[in-house]
Amino acid sequence: MNWTYVWLIVAIGFEVVGTSALKETAGFTRLVPTIVSLVAYGFAFYFLALSLRVLPMGVVYAIWSGAGIVFISAIGWIVFRQVLDAPALIGMALIIAGVAVINLFSNSVAH
Repeated sequence: MNWTYVWLIVAIGFEVVGTSALKETAGFTRLVPTIVSLVAYGFAFYFLALSLRVLPMGVVYAIWSGAGIVFISAIGWIVFRQVLDAPALIGMALIIAGVAVINLFSNSVAH
């Protein structure tokens, strides 16, 4: 099993939790969501750093940010009832396609 991708998935998970909690901090005026957000971001960056030991920085960041955008948008839609119009959905589909192209065809990912 390649732990590098596990660490990256865990980093993405913590980033999504941190960003979701960030919405609830009300500008860092609410203590519990603020603590959740800061702790989650700390873990996100720790696990992101672990994946950077093996994978190239540009590839890691593309996957991390792309997946984060899609997951946060989905949470915004489901939990916070935020509207996603057709251009937003098309853009996210292109992000997913870009991450897939990197992982499937780029020699940069080989390690």
